[in-house]
Amino acid sequence: MADSAAQFIPGLEAEEAQAGGFTTGVLPSQQIRDLMGRDILVEGPLDDDQIQPSSIDLRLGDVAWRVRSSFLPGPKSTVEGKLRDLGMHRIDLTDGAVLERGCVYIVPLQEAVRLTGDLAGVANPKSSTGRLDIFTRVITDYATEFDRVPKGYKGGLYAEVSPRTFSVVVRRGSRLCQLRLRRGSPVFGEAKLKELHEKYRLVDTPEGAGTIRDDSIAFSLDLKGDGKGSLVGYRAKQHTDVIDVDRKGVLDPAGFWEPIHEQEGEGLILNPDDFYILATRERVKVPPDHAAEMVAYDTLIGEFRVHYAGFFDPGFGWSPDDNAGSRGVLEVRSHEVPFLLEHGQIMGRLRYERLTAVPDMLYGVDLGSHYQGQSLALSKHFKRS
Repeated sequence: MADSAAQFIPGLEAEEAQAGGFTTGVLPSQQIRDLMGRDILVEGPLDDDQIQPSSIDLRLGDVAWRVRSSFLPGPKSTVEGKLRDLGMHRIDLTDGAVLERGCVYIVPLQEAVRLTGDLAGVANPKSSTGRLDIFTRVITDYATEFDRVPKGYKGGLYAEVSPRTFSVVVRRGSRLCQLRLRRGSPVFGEAKLKELHEKYRLVDTPEGAGTIRDDSIAFSLDLKGDGKGSLVGYRAKQHTDVIDVDRKGVLDPAGFWEPIHEQEGEGLILNPDDFYILATRERVKVPPDHAAEMVAYDTLIGEFRVHYAGFFDPGFGWSPDDNAGSRGVLEVRSHEVPFLLEHGQIMGRLRYERLTAVPDMLYGVDLGSHYQGQSLALSKHFKRS
């Protein structure tokens, strides 16, 4: 473990700081790196920054298949078998191609796995993918669930890609999703989360530990911003230009987004046809020896989806010198009916997990991460004012 990562955990116990500190938990960067060529197989060399603090970015392959509908292969079929039934046409991604909004595509990924022992995987869209409203899920052969790679699985990985708001340009090597690997099933219940919250103040809500339920902690919505008339969100425009997912900081937000400003005493009514970027009222922290995941859809709090990209890496919002944290950015879409949101309304929950060891890189510290210290932020494709 790199000293630069270890120093960000005050009072870290020696046994937890060892490279193999725990036998179960989410794997950190250095242990993912050790699996390359054995449990994780890739076509050609890795990209320099492909391995993240607690996950590996997955890269699109050479082709995309336009399909009639989303699907799960089921226990008796491979993905390629389903493509023979549902595939409409093949698209070459070598030099880039447009994936149209409202359509569904299946893309074989450059990474495959042959998981051994008690290793299993869970996938999720990358943050920038979610902020562009690109609905992306990982599928395996014989799968009965999306975004799950079960223990003992040996085979290819496929991305289902469905742009919802913007048509996008992708190519071989574009990264839309990521894979987190877990060894075993460590118990992380309410008592442990309360202890962690008391130590580090994971979510700085006034309600404190009262927001904890089971293995997750609640967060709420900010519709007040910096005061009267301030910016509190964005609503995506319809019928815009295409977005190249590999070009950063080049787009004018005005061509793609309508700003939403604070209106005293009024909430925000979600239109089911629209996509919104909003922010949490609280600042969030993820300790370097833990990872977090945002629960995307909870019918107990309303008929809306609050997050597409659910992974929060070790070190997100973290600093050894202060308690600032980072706001969570929410990618919000209502289901079926208009839905009223109000300031301070509970929007979802963060689920925390222990890592097997502290990563040798941390979000924001070693990586120049795009969203560290963020408040309300569009994806990295747009110019910052």
